[in-house]
Amino acid sequence: MEATGKRPLVPLAECAVLIAGGTSGVGLATAMKFAQAGVRKILIVGRDPERGDKARAAVASAHPGADILFVAGDANRAADATRICEIAHRRFGSIDVLLNSTVGPAGPTLLHQIPIEDVEQILLAQLMGPLLMSRAALPYMREQGAGCIVNVASDAGKLATPGESVIGAAMAGIIMFTRTLAIEAKRNGIRVNVLTPSLIEGTLTNARMMTQPFAVKLFEKARQAAGLGVAVAEDLAELVVFLAGPQAARITGQAISVNGGISAA
Repeated sequence: MEATGKRPLVPLAECAVLIAGGTSGVGLATAMKFAQAGVRKILIVGRDPERGDKARAAVASAHPGADILFVAGDANRAADATRICEIAHRRFGSIDVLLNSTVGPAGPTLLHQIPIEDVEQILLAQLMGPLLMSRAALPYMREQGAGCIVNVASDAGKLATPGESVIGAAMAGIIMFTRTLAIEAKRNGIRVNVLTPSLIEGTLTNARMMTQPFAVKLFEKARQAAGLGVAVAEDLAELVVFLAGPQAARITGQAISVNGGISAA
């Protein structure tokens, strides 16, 4: 596909939105926020077909008339990332917004307690989704001369935190990938930013982490530092919608913390 330079921003309501990791948490909350903002073309991606069908039905029920599609796939696999973007473009005719809100299964663990054979998989499970989905969507965005990519990492990529050596390495990788892609893609009208939350209450990931004693101790300390309150999925969703819209036309390459004051990184 040939790059076409830059085109004027289209109204948000006319955009086609692709959300990797959209069956729960930040991804699902963002799908709802986009639909509330008038977006009528939303594709949700997740590995679990049952949860994906429920998510699609929830958004479609809340916003009749919207074209909400669920596609089962693993964003950490190149073939799936390519297939997902092909389906989105074929269905909607464009990919205007890509949100990468994928989450790996690993929780905070001190490095010496992680089996050495698990390190590679932990790193790849946290890191690869945003890279592969962005790479797969990029040709379509370059061809249309516009696009917005928002990745979700965490403050572990900015601040050294005990138990997050491998996770932090992956998150730092997502942050630097985002910043570099923003510089590469700006000439084609593509903006790329990353959100770096700390705790996010009410998500499946948070619930899973709170079954682990080390994570409970770490997260409780962070919670006490959140003088403005612990973030919820809707906080990040609001910011994603803002970044995708015309108000954020000059914002790119930024790593934005949403953490209630836990840190000022």
